[in-house]
Amino acid sequence: MRYLDVADQLRTRLAGGDVGAGGALPSEAELGEDFGVSRVTVRRALEVLRRDGLVTSRRGSGWYAAADPVRQALGRVTTVEAALEAAGARPARRVLEFGFEPGPPEVVRALALDADAEVLRVKRLNLADDTPFALVTVWLPAALGAEISRAEVEVATFYDLLPLRGVQLGRAVQQIGADLATADDARHLDLAKGDAVLTARRVTSDLAHDPVLFSLHRYPAARTSVEIELASLAFEQPGRPAAGRAAHRTERTSHAQG
Repeated sequence: MRYLDVADQLRTRLAGGDVGAGGALPSEAELGEDFGVSRVTVRRALEVLRRDGLVTSRRGSGWYAAADPVRQALGRVTTVEAALEAAGARPARRVLEFGFEPGPPEVVRALALDADAEVLRVKRLNLADDTPFALVTVWLPAALGAEISRAEVEVATFYDLLPLRGVQLGRAVQQIGADLATADDARHLDLAKGDAVLTARRVTSDLAHDPVLFSLHRYPAARTSVEIELASLAFEQPGRPAAGRAAHRTERTSHAQG
């Protein structure tokens, strides 16, 4: 039996809900015995299903049926943790890098800083039920970053921390896109290099409209989705007055995740 045949049969089992407690799959050894194939074949089949977003693996505890994608609503301010909690997942965060550096060109432009300005860069991994969910890098002006410690960002969002420093947050603008997983994404997000990822680029400003945070978010495409509610529908019809036609515009949202 080829690994693709094993993957197809496992896909059928998953569709029928044939999984253990908490969505656990049998061990690789048990699946190998069940299908009469080697563990190598089982592993290749499971990797196919992982790329399809159907299963996830947890270091030291085996394979699990993937949960439904976490829905993130556009048009309102929230955080990664809040989105995960709303989906019934247990959120956690792990700070990977924390330090000051000369601001890269894209960052100083987004934060409206001088070209030689220094910024605080924080890279973190957000987890949902111990499964990697998002790789997030946040930059902020050095003057603001000097008042924030690594220990604080280990447990709290910038949306919680900045108001404690007197920064009144106003609005956020984000751009959503798609990309292929880099080697860094693959290492942290439990993906294969080249897998699809959802991206978000966000700039958060204070009430004076000065940018205070710039962030880049990268999500495994199968683990999240974005939604926007359209308050009304207007359909263009032949002969309908121009005033009644839906205006074409580029959607810019105020959704942000600290």
